[in-house]
Amino acid sequence: MKLLRLGDPGTETPAVLGDNGVTFTLAGLTDDIDGSFLASGGIDRVRAALAGGSLPAVDPTGLRVGAPVARPGKVVCIGLNYRDHAEETGAAVPERPVVFMKDPSTVVGPFDSVLIPRGSAKTDWEVELAVVIGREARYLADPADAAECVAGYAISNDVSEREFQLEFSAQWDIGKSCETFNPLGPWLVTPDEVGDPQDLGLRLTVNGEPRQDGGTKNMIFDVGYLVWYLSQYLVLRPGDVINTGTPAGVALGLPGNPYLRAGDTVELSIDGLGTQRQTFRNA
Repeated sequence: MKLLRLGDPGTETPAVLGDNGVTFTLAGLTDDIDGSFLASGGIDRVRAALAGGSLPAVDPTGLRVGAPVARPGKVVCIGLNYRDHAEETGAAVPERPVVFMKDPSTVVGPFDSVLIPRGSAKTDWEVELAVVIGREARYLADPADAAECVAGYAISNDVSEREFQLEFSAQWDIGKSCETFNPLGPWLVTPDEVGDPQDLGLRLTVNGEPRQDGGTKNMIFDVGYLVWYLSQYLVLRPGDVINTGTPAGVALGLPGNPYLRAGDTVELSIDGLGTQRQTFRNA
C-alpha cells in the first residue's frame, strides 16, 4: 500500500492510493498517519478497509501532498553509508554507522519549497531511502528482527548546509537541522510492496541535470543492520524516521562544488517509492 497525507500544512487528511490509481480518504478510519496509528495496527485496518471497498474515493487534484508521516518523534540519520559517497568527500569508510540526529520539525512535504538559510553558501542535496518505524525497537537481538519493526519506506531529501555542518561545529546537527531541510514522501510504501530494500535505485537531478544515480545494494550497513544497531543505543518508536545515507554525486564532492541557489529545482526518485520535487528559495 501507499499511504499519503493531503492538504495544507497542519490540516492534512490521511489517504491511501489504491492499486487502480484511485485515492481513498482515511478520514473515517483515523485522524492522521502518525506514531499512534502505526503502533495500533493502523496499516492492517487500512488494508482490510481497502479490500472491503468501504473507503470513499477523493479527488487529489490541486491538493498539496504533505509528508506521509505526521510529527515524527525523531529523525535519525546515517552518514557516509555508501562507500562512493565517503570517497568523494574524502572521508574514511566507517567501521561503524555514523549516527546523527536531525530536528524532526525539518520534515516537510515532498513538493514544498526548501529554504536556503540566511548566510548559506553551501546548501547541498542528498537523496536517501527513509525507513519509518512501525513497532518499538529496543535492544533487538538480531538484525533479522528488524523487519517486524518497519512500517514502510519513503524518499527523503537530507538537505545539508556544508559550511554549517563541517566548518562551524564539531557536530553535524546545525548544518542538517535548518527549517524545511527534510522533504519526505510522497508516499509511505509498505514493505510488502517495496520488496527487497537493498535492491532499489536512487536518482536525483538538479535543474534537469543528473547528479546522483546509485543503488541501495551499495549501502555499507543495510536497513536491517541499521535498525538493529540503533536499537542498542536508542529506543526507536512508531513514527520515527531513519535516513539511511546517500550515494555519490552531492555538490560537496563534485568539481566546482555546484551548491544550490534560489530558483534551483531538485527532483528525486527511488524505485517503487515515487518522485519528489522541490524548488529552493532564500529564507
